[in-house]
Amino acid sequence: MSEPHQKLPRSGPGREALRRKGQFWTPDWVAEAMVAYVVAGGHDGIFDPAVGAGAFFRAAKDIGAEIGRNLKLSGREIDPHALEEARQSGGLESDLAGVEVRDFVRLPPKGPFKGIVANPPYIRHHRLHSEVKAELKALGAAVVGAPLDGRAGLHVYFLLRALQLLDKGGRLAFIIPADTCEGVFAPTLWEWITRNYRLEAVVTFSPEASPFPEVDTNPMILMLRNVKPERRFLWVKCTKAETEELKAWVLSGFNRTPGAALLIRERELSEGLATGLSRPPAEGQPGGPTLGHLAAVKRGIATGANDFFFLTASQARSFGIPDEFLIPAVGRTRDVPGDGINLDTVRELEAAGRPTLLFSPGGRALHEFPEPVRQYLRRGEAMGLHRRPLISTRRPWYKMELRPPPPILFAYLGRRNARFILNTAAVVPLTAFLCVYPHEKDLTSVHKLWRVLCHPATVANLWQVGKSYGGGAIKVEPRALEKLPLPVAAVSRTGLRTRPKATQLQLQRQE
Repeated sequence: MSEPHQKLPRSGPGREALRRKGQFWTPDWVAEAMVAYVVAGGHDGIFDPAVGAGAFFRAAKDIGAEIGRNLKLSGREIDPHALEEARQSGGLESDLAGVEVRDFVRLPPKGPFKGIVANPPYIRHHRLHSEVKAELKALGAAVVGAPLDGRAGLHVYFLLRALQLLDKGGRLAFIIPADTCEGVFAPTLWEWITRNYRLEAVVTFSPEASPFPEVDTNPMILMLRNVKPERRFLWVKCTKAETEELKAWVLSGFNRTPGAALLIRERELSEGLATGLSRPPAEGQPGGPTLGHLAAVKRGIATGANDFFFLTASQARSFGIPDEFLIPAVGRTRDVPGDGINLDTVRELEAAGRPTLLFSPGGRALHEFPEPVRQYLRRGEAMGLHRRPLISTRRPWYKMELRPPPPILFAYLGRRNARFILNTAAVVPLTAFLCVYPHEKDLTSVHKLWRVLCHPATVANLWQVGKSYGGGAIKVEPRALEKLPLPVAAVSRTGLRTRPKATQLQLQRQE
């Protein structure tokens, strides 16, 4: 992910190029700790399946000199430009002779390997070509015994392939984003991993200690051995960047007394998997109320083309679209800066030229629309919208999915804190929000639930159900938000009645 003093561009072509390749180089203090885990097991051979700029090779040379052992280095790298960067860093030319320029996942080396250390490319699923995704899905099914959800990124398959090539008794250290343990594919993946390998330690980082402060991801280190699994593992929170404590503690075989930069807990594997390996142990009351007992949650509307379906008031007027085909809507979390959205908020957005209207023409035939709407739909076809992946699944292509205005919105994945928003403007949200539909629909009950959701203890519990990213951002899927623990005392004071949560089949029927 990134070199110690290298600043990643916040925007522009340089940052986009990094995103496409998933290349964010590992800082030395982290790379040395990961290499230390492998060599602490007595292994002198280190294989890196994504060599990049050579951070782990440099770390191996430094660790080898520190402990008086000559470590043998080999690896794979698909990008020759990254290897050239490694050569320019100096001192690695002879070591790079053992590196093949070849795809590690799709064209794996022979193996097995006693020690594997990697920072795999962080390429999320939507950046992968469809044929590559199909091949990766087949790999997951072959290795795990069941296909992983299509939202698994390339880094997940690097981990699978590396574990497949890990020799008996071998050690593996991977630094990966937290979604590897929090994504919808995680239960299938981790059931297989922990049935076949021993998870010895998980290292997480507080925001101020993040190895990649310029990248929107929450990194963690996995330390695994190909030996009989055990029911407990060590969970570490690193609170200080550039610390030597992490390397020293790992190199000691986890026996050295840690300093102030490391918070270490021994945890039950079953609890860690249930809570999430990137998260600290849950301290809440098991069996207490969750949001799903008081409300149903759905995602916001996915238009497939916001620039066509999400309009400003002036655009709607200029195209002559009648009001009957327009629904008040909100698209961005920053368009709702507070904890409520009302008619004044909508008027302010209109005055600022922000889109506030969802074009929702329904499913009638083209000739049944007024002429201005027919012209606008023909405009969409001329733009090729009907061929876009999501839109092409609709019949007809312009038929928009429907949502009743949710009384409460949930804003997530923003640079400010996630929050629950009281929706008195009766707008429908796009996918930047989730829709919260209370079971008790009267205004008094809605306000009571909203106050419970805004309670600091409720907001603090979001980490238990969300996928965490860099800078404190969090993303929560609809089903996960229904599992959000609510403070017992706060719910009791409201007098709200809880209901059993709907089954998955019932929820699918509702959608």
